[in-house]
Amino acid sequence: MLVLKVTMVEGRTPEQKAELIRRLAEAAGRHLGFPVEEIRTVIYEVGRDEWGIGTMTMAERDRAASSQPGV
Repeated sequence: MLVLKVTMVEGRTPEQKAELIRRLAEAAGRHLGFPVEEIRTVIYEVGRDEWGIGTMTMAERDRAASSQPGV
């Protein structure tokens, strides 16, 4: 069994996540010679308040960008 773990910021649709799971399993199966039936994929979603870039959370960066003139 092969387990693929994906961590990403929340916000994708169920359809997008299903397509990601399908494509990752197919690619890993081809690349590693694994049957796709033996591949498991787990998606961990993280909120924008829990994901940091530099010294700010993504939520803080969003707020700062939206307060810029002309944005």
